[in-house]
Amino acid sequence: MTDVVLAAEGLVKRFGGITATGNVNLQLERGARHALIGPNGAGKTTLVNLLTGVLDPTEGRIVLEGRDITRLPPHERVRRGLVRTFQINQLFPSMTPLETLALVVAQHSGQGASFWAPLGRDRFVVRKAERLLQQFHLEEVAHVVTEKLPYGKRRLLEIAIGLACEPRVLLLDEPVAGVPAGERDEILRTVASLPEDVSVLLIEHDMDLVFSFARSMTVLVNGCVLTEGTPDQIAHDPRVAEVYLGHAQEEDQDEDQEEHA
Repeated sequence: MTDVVLAAEGLVKRFGGITATGNVNLQLERGARHALIGPNGAGKTTLVNLLTGVLDPTEGRIVLEGRDITRLPPHERVRRGLVRTFQINQLFPSMTPLETLALVVAQHSGQGASFWAPLGRDRFVVRKAERLLQQFHLEEVAHVVTEKLPYGKRRLLEIAIGLACEPRVLLLDEPVAGVPAGERDEILRTVASLPEDVSVLLIEHDMDLVFSFARSMTVLVNGCVLTEGTPDQIAHDPRVAEVYLGHAQEEDQDEDQEEHA
């Protein structure tokens, strides 16, 4: 029997008369490296918001490790091991990576606000934060305030924060979005080396990252699942090629219209 850690079952989300997500079924196996792809407007962000509790589904349910979490608030889903990084950085600009990770580790271990004490008071917290700094190639910037970090390092810090929450499932929402080309390789290597016991759902437009990372893929179009399969199957599926080619042609037409306006 397949060990499914996260499942979306018949998820529907309607906004008035608009169906943003239509009867989506998705299964994430334990240890998965699964990518969710699709053209702009496919409904990827809506689906992730449903999985993480930002939005409530109109129909359907979400199951995490055999438990129905459909009506749980986002923080309860995090506590149960469903953790998300965001497409846009949501970091503390005046804190260093060491301070940020130490705070997250402390909060996750139940210390909460009591950790607002001199850094180093709890060696368990600091040691774990230092291990994360090393794992995510942040040691050399450990004491630099976040707002002064290169953008690629900020994205690495955000993924490190996600891992500090000890996720069973980690949703990576466009981890290389906005990252300069010269800083992407480090993120690619780091994402590839995430612990095997963490199931990862990657939402991404960068096909280099998708095909270097994923072992299985789901293609979403107009809020519905078009197809699923291995990267090789997806790469050679004419329906997928048609969707992406058609989308690219529409963008080119829009650009031509703007130029002649």
